[in-house]
Amino acid sequence: MNLERFQTEREPRWRELERLLEDARGRAERLGPDGVRRLGERYRGAAADLALARRRFAGDPIVARLEDLVGRARPLVYDATRERGSLLTFASRGYWRRIAERPAPVLLAWALLVGAGILGLLWSRHDPGAALGLVPSGFRGGMRHSSDLALSPGEQSAFSTQIFTNNIRVSFVAFAGGLGAGLPTGAALLYNGLLLGVIGGLAGQAGGGETFFELVFPHGVLLLSCIAVTGAAGLRVGWALVVPGRRRRTVALQAEARRAVEVVLGTIPWLVLAGLVEGFLTPRGLGLAAVLAVGLGLGTVFWGLVLWRGRAPAGEATGALVPSP
Repeated sequence: MNLERFQTEREPRWRELERLLEDARGRAERLGPDGVRRLGERYRGAAADLALARRRFAGDPIVARLEDLVGRARPLVYDATRERGSLLTFASRGYWRRIAERPAPVLLAWALLVGAGILGLLWSRHDPGAALGLVPSGFRGGMRHSSDLALSPGEQSAFSTQIFTNNIRVSFVAFAGGLGAGLPTGAALLYNGLLLGVIGGLAGQAGGGETFFELVFPHGVLLLSCIAVTGAAGLRVGWALVVPGRRRRTVALQAEARRAVEVVLGTIPWLVLAGLVEGFLTPRGLGLAAVLAVGLGLGTVFWGLVLWRGRAPAGEATGALVPSP
């Protein structure tokens, strides 16, 4: 069975389940005995379709649509609202599943960040005067210092904090930019990558590349990971607006917006952890080996959890945190 036939044959049942969920408004008893029976039948059919879609059409948006539909129906059928809304369930499984279920936007977000960073590095070497014009005034003091940047501990802390604060802002702008069809999200990712590349390139030319690396790398890997996943969430919202598929645009937007909010909520503790590393470890002058260990260690833990906890076997609850409307 190909994807088109699969959707054509099952679409009426999925739409009926969506109508039942709208009529129930979170309480199955509103449907009456016949409605509850139909709800159970359509839920079981959608769950079977989800299992098939995961095997046959992995990576296609139809999988995300069915996951959303089954996840919304399951609490009404099994009275599992408490499990679905559990913070522990979300933190241990739901958040990682949200990141892993759509790898393409995550890879695109990383490509925009890294690609722009490489361009910024090349630009700073080719025309450092023009590249410096991109750097906000708060960063420029460090660019004018002598061969070792001559940064005092206080200046190092301020410089690192400035970069951290900027990246936090980019994380939320990248998410919110999804409502602009994803274009502001892409622009935010490109700008942040370009800015980091330019600053790193200028610092390197001033002889302070190692200092810059030691200031940024311990928390930078985790922080850029947070930017990538929130940016990917924004791109998903934008894609739902532009290409809603067989769903109504409002339905597609609601589904992706709910997922995006969950990604942002789940990312906040990791942003806090990156901030703690920046505030307490970065100013200590750990040395290159320790810097590499901390930065790579945090990145490995984060993406290791995505790969490990992000897998969702057929029939498993999605661990959603944000309730369906």
